[in-house]
Amino acid sequence: MKYFVLFGPPGAGKGTQAGAMVERYNLCHLSTGELLRAEISAGTPLGLEAKSLIEAGNLVPDSVVEGMIESKFRETKGVDGFLLDGFPRTIAQAQSLDGMLAKTSETVSGCISIMIPDSLIHERIAHRALIEGRADDAKDEIVSNRIQTYHSKTEPLIDYYRKAGKYFEIDGTGSIEEVRQRLFDAMDKL
Repeated sequence: MKYFVLFGPPGAGKGTQAGAMVERYNLCHLSTGELLRAEISAGTPLGLEAKSLIEAGNLVPDSVVEGMIESKFRETKGVDGFLLDGFPRTIAQAQSLDGMLAKTSETVSGCISIMIPDSLIHERIAHRALIEGRADDAKDEIVSNRIQTYHSKTEPLIDYYRKAGKYFEIDGTGSIEEVRQRLFDAMDKL
């Protein structure tokens, strides 16, 4: 089984590219946001816990998200691997993922990072706000905060996966097709 972490700043094109990656490599796409919504909708114990936390205005703790991911690993059949999108976002989460996979003698196959400059992040997110009507993408201060959070909390994962020999950086500038081909070239080697 292959386990890929899809990584990059907001607006890098992770969502745009994930579908093609899933199709080409027969992967199950695990987006933490989608997982939370599905678990809540299904009324599972983890979903009920997440719902009560969210309704109280609290963040869903790592343990709940990790439980959902581990459940998906166990119950998903007929795929050659998983594409993790939105998890891990911190070193602690990456270590938890390593622990989950170690239970079945598996490891992360690679961390594929789509990188773009901060100026392009602003441009792409502003465009996405217009097209998708996303209020969270329309305010510069919110976008700037998301970029800063990415740099301070998530970027340290680059060194974590680089030290493990599992970090592969992709230039996220250019057309969707150009970026997709770079992704495929990197993943074909894994």
